[in-house]
Amino acid sequence: MRSPVNWTVLGLVIERPSYGFELWTRYERLYGDVLPIGGESNVYQALNALREKGLIEPVEEPGRELSDVRRQPKPKDRATPAGLRGYEEWVLAQAREHTRRTLQFARQLGAFAEQPQTALGILERYEQACLDDKAAQIPKASEFPTLVVPGLPDRLASAYGRNVMAATLGWIEYARREFGALASESPPSL
Repeated sequence: MRSPVNWTVLGLVIERPSYGFELWTRYERLYGDVLPIGGESNVYQALNALREKGLIEPVEEPGRELSDVRRQPKPKDRATPAGLRGYEEWVLAQAREHTRRTLQFARQLGAFAEQPQTALGILERYEQACLDDKAAQIPKASEFPTLVVPGLPDRLASAYGRNVMAATLGWIEYARREFGALASESPPSL
């Protein structure tokens, strides 16, 4: 299963067994800015894919049959043991991919050792992109709107975003010093 939307929906089901519309509202609140989807129907498609793969199953509610036609049922889904294992592996793979891409960027920037002014320009634009990025402006848990009670995912994302941004800006400054030193050693370009 390759779709990050499907895996993200599975994570929401793991967090709390839910039905489609509730999952969509939680998805929009938590992930709408970083992994946008077209609408509620995408959550239902993800739920169908997760069921087909055996990663989620309906929650049996005592005293109510899922086929009860007296009122519109809102069947909730929960993760299966296979869903929990699969999600764990997917989350770890995302962390490895993030690390790989970060190292790749740093090494690719190093290719400009003979053109330090170009590297300094890239660093300037990268720093500006980091500062302009909406995701970089993650609020502290105390800054969430009063209508939203921040849960653990919000607090983790907030702390992670602030720490990554601080580390990224610190790395940019380090790289700027390195390329600045190379630029001062280089003969003037014509």
